[in-house]
Amino acid sequence: MRNFILGVIITLLVLIVGGLVFALLGFVPTNADSTPPRIETRLANTALDASMERHAPRLTNPVPPTDENLIEGMKIYTMNCSVCHGTLDNKPGLLEKSLYPPPPQIILEPMDDPEWHIYHAVRTGIRYTGMPAWNKALTEQDMWKVTAFIARIEKLPPAVQDYWKKSFGVAPPAANSEGGKEHKD
Repeated sequence: MRNFILGVIITLLVLIVGGLVFALLGFVPTNADSTPPRIETRLANTALDASMERHAPRLTNPVPPTDENLIEGMKIYTMNCSVCHGTLDNKPGLLEKSLYPPPPQIILEPMDDPEWHIYHAVRTGIRYTGMPAWNKALTEQDMWKVTAFIARIEKLPPAVQDYWKKSFGVAPPAANSEGGKEHKD
């Protein structure tokens, strides 16, 4: 039994050291204009979700989701987020295929994450992606407004939907039976 456990430990060490050597010798591609392997995407999304669960405080949005605040959140999204996460005329973000990993297309595939999760990602950014921390560029109020907008994309009040249609010429995405998509795998 002792030899078996020692064999398992040695095997794990060889795998870890082998992986490090593989990476440190430059065999891991670093280009941002390729599609991530499925396993890498799954691992990264799982690690991101676990980190959010552990570190993000379960805050309640102090900004009420009024029509005015949601429209303001829509404007903040348009100015700061749409280049990566998709435009309000239902087109992918300009940088969608230029970042690694590719940013989620929030307009085309709305998220179903809770507000505290979205707010934490907006406020602190996401390391090793193109997602910046907005806490130095936006006010707390503005970060909560854009969070409220993102969290409600598929269930916006009629006045906000009308503003979207008038401003961008298309209707916002309708709620689907799955309730949105959290991540692309």
